[in-house]
Amino acid sequence: MPVRSKTAPLPTSVVDWIITKRDGGNLSADEIRRLVDGFMRGTVADYQLSAWLMATHFSGMSLDETVALTDAMLSSGQRVVHGSDIAKVDKHSTGGVGDKISLCLAPLVAACGVAVPMISGRGLGHTGGTLDKLEAIPGYDTRLSIARFKAVVRRVGASIIGQTDDLAPADRRMYALRDVTGTVPSIPLIVASILSKKLAAGLDALVMDVKVGSGAFMRDRRQARALALALRAVGKRLGLPVRALLTDMSTPIGTGIGNAIETREAIAVLRGEAPADTRELTLALGARMLVAARRDSSLAAAQRRLEDALSSGAAAERFARMVAAHGGDARVVDDPSRLPRARQRLAVEARASGYVATVEARTLGELAVALGAGRTRADQAIDPRVGIELAVRRGDAVERGQPLAFLHVQQRHLAAELRAAALRAFDISSARPRHRRRVLEEL
Repeated sequence: MPVRSKTAPLPTSVVDWIITKRDGGNLSADEIRRLVDGFMRGTVADYQLSAWLMATHFSGMSLDETVALTDAMLSSGQRVVHGSDIAKVDKHSTGGVGDKISLCLAPLVAACGVAVPMISGRGLGHTGGTLDKLEAIPGYDTRLSIARFKAVVRRVGASIIGQTDDLAPADRRMYALRDVTGTVPSIPLIVASILSKKLAAGLDALVMDVKVGSGAFMRDRRQARALALALRAVGKRLGLPVRALLTDMSTPIGTGIGNAIETREAIAVLRGEAPADTRELTLALGARMLVAARRDSSLAAAQRRLEDALSSGAAAERFARMVAAHGGDARVVDDPSRLPRARQRLAVEARASGYVATVEARTLGELAVALGAGRTRADQAIDPRVGIELAVRRGDAVERGQPLAFLHVQQRHLAAELRAAALRAFDISSARPRHRRRVLEEL
C-alpha cells in the first residue's frame, strides 16, 4: 500500500489525517495527539473520527502510532497516583464466557501483599462483565470516585471499579463509536483502549489474559498472539511491563455463566470449593502478578504463597473487606445464598449416552444473553439472577436423560425453546476427547 512521501506536505486537517490512513500512510505523534484533543474539544466531529477509525481498522497502525494513540488517550484525563511503595499490579482479560476470575483474583493477590487497583468493564455481547457480576452483590458500588478508589486500595489492598469520567475519557467516547461502526476488532485500537485505562490506574505492571477460541473475540491463535505481543511492545514503550497468557476459550470457564451464579463460583474459589479449571487459571494469573510485582522470584514460590492465602482463609477475608469497603453485603462470603437467585431451574437433559466432546462457549454465552444475563446494547439492563449452571464438563461420561446443565430463569413459558438452544452447545461422542489445557502459551 502507498505510504506518504517524506517530502509531501504534512496534513493540517482531520480530512487529511483520514485520507492518510485510508491510503495506508502513518501519522506523527503530534498529529494523533491533535486528532484526539480535537475530538475531545468538539472540533473533530463524531462522523470524522468514525471515518478515521474505519480507515485505521483497514490500514492498521505502526508501533509508533499505537504508542502515540495510547498516550494521547491517557493524557485526555487524570492519572491515579497512589502514593504507596507497595507494587500495584492488575490483570485484564479480553473477555470470555464464565470468566469470573477477576472477582477472586484481586483479593487473593492483595492477601499476598500486592496492591490491585482494577478498572473493569461491563458485559457486551456473549461475554460477561466483571462490574455486572460484582453488582449482583447487594449494595456493591462500582462507581467510586478516584479519591475513594485510592483510599480502598490503600486500606484493603484491592478495589474493582468501572472507568470514571476522569480516567482516559477519550477511550470511553472512542469505544462508543467503535461499537457502532464495526471497528472493535482492530488490534491497535484494542491495545490503545486497554493500556490507556491501565496506565491511568497507576499500575506498576499488568498481566494479560488473552482469550482465544470460539467463545473469545479473538478466535484465531495467530491473531491472539499478535494482540499479546502488541500489548507487550506498547506497554514497554510507555513504561508498563506486560506479561501475557493465551488461554483457551472454546469451553466456558468453570460451571457458572451469569452474574450472581459466577459471583457465587468466585466465592467458592476463595473458600477452596471451586471447579479445577477456575482455580487453575486463577493461580496461573495470580502467580504471574506476584512475580511481576517482585513479591516472589519464581512462579512455583508465587503459587505456594497463593495457595497458602486460600487455605488460611486470608483471601476470602480480603474479599469480604473489599465488598464492605464498596458498600456491599460482605455476608455473602460466608453465606452465598444471600446472592439473588432465579425463581426457576430447568434441567437440560442428554439425548444420548457417551462422552461430552464439546461444550460450546459462544452458544452458551449467547443463550445467557437471551435469558437476560447479558446485553446487546450498552444501555440495556440485565438480570443478575438468571444464567446457566453446567452439570457436566468436556470429557465427562453421560447417560441418556442425565442433566447436562440447568437454566436459571424467571419464567418457564419458553422452556422447550431454551432447552433446545442449550442442547446445541453440547456434542456427545462415543469416544472420550483428549484433555485440553486452559493455559495455551505464555508471551
